[in-house]
Amino acid sequence: MYGNDLFSCNLVLCLGWRSVASRDQHSVTPIGFLMVTITVPATTANLGPGFDCLGAALSLYNRFQFSLLPPDETAITIEVTGSEAEGVVRDESNLAYQAFAYFYQQIGQMPPPVHLAIALEVPLARGLGSSATAIVGGLLGANALAGSPVSQERLMEMAIALEGHPDNVVPALMGGCRLSASSQASSWTICEVPWHRNIVPIVAIPNFELSTAEARRVLPQTYSRADAIFNMAHLGLLLRGLETGRADWLSTALQDRIHQPYRQPLIQGYEAVQKRAIAAGAYGMVISGAGPTLLAIAPLAQAADVEQGMAIAWAEAGVRVQAQVLQLDTTGAFVQ
Repeated sequence: MYGNDLFSCNLVLCLGWRSVASRDQHSVTPIGFLMVTITVPATTANLGPGFDCLGAALSLYNRFQFSLLPPDETAITIEVTGSEAEGVVRDESNLAYQAFAYFYQQIGQMPPPVHLAIALEVPLARGLGSSATAIVGGLLGANALAGSPVSQERLMEMAIALEGHPDNVVPALMGGCRLSASSQASSWTICEVPWHRNIVPIVAIPNFELSTAEARRVLPQTYSRADAIFNMAHLGLLLRGLETGRADWLSTALQDRIHQPYRQPLIQGYEAVQKRAIAAGAYGMVISGAGPTLLAIAPLAQAADVEQGMAIAWAEAGVRVQAQVLQLDTTGAFVQ
């Protein structure tokens, strides 16, 4: 279904190789570091009614550079740059390294010592898939340094196993907007969702965090049949709305009864931001992932007005916010 050629990469040899003669053979010994850089897009999950199964990649990126260290070096050294670098752990519990080590465990090898340099653009704990970037970055980095023995399909399965759900890691890996469905045999079927060229995502990222665990704790354990039917109908309508760009379909389709009504009270100023976004021309507004980032989708001509309106509404509520007009990333993670 997916080929290894998608993960062919240029492994950059920093210093070179030298030949070492031995008594009975001529071997090649590396004297420099082998290095790969993985670029992974942010993601927005759920898009309203698509809870835990629908997500889209966005034009905001984290970068993970893995450099092989000599065999006798410490297992992992980490440096982090970016505005929220202080929030990233720098030991073996780092999520990107955990994914890196998990890959080697899955192929039956010990992970080599590496230096990991992380350049952050995706805010932490804001509902933009920062953990998914780390998981995908770690897996792709390990696969590249191991000579790309694993297919994209298997990498996707590893990423879902680590994250626990597909809605962020799948578009982070593959790009675009993706719908993920599991079979009775626990395998995954991934469907690319057409995204109309006139639909623009706008994010408003507040200066407070909301952990996924906290956002999941407020959800009920069971739902009514009426709520399940409501979300199925709206998800179907959303898929057609994203494909066609029809404003009336999109404004209805973004409604949800599974997670957003329970999470809205956790996000200060939600209703004010939503009203301002729609008044400025957005089709609608949803919680991005588990929040607290809010995502509006709007026609291209209204995108800048929606961005400004969302920022003003949150500022009036006393919340510092970074609002951005983004694009759908259609490439996904890539290796250099």
